[in-house]
Amino acid sequence: MAAMKPRTGDGPMEVVKEGRGYVLRMPLEGGGRLVVEINADEVRELGEALSSALQ
Repeated sequence: MAAMKPRTGDGPMEVVKEGRGYVLRMPLEGGGRLVVEINADEVRELGEALSSALQ
């Protein structure tokens, strides 16, 4: 049996355009990554929500 490596959340947060959508990959505390596919309108809404949270 092959050795199992733990999955970690190491690495930067990234957003890439794939087809008509965008894929967000975000490292999480405790390991792993959150992967979400969103469209351009949702990207704008997320950006506005994050901007308002920082004020």
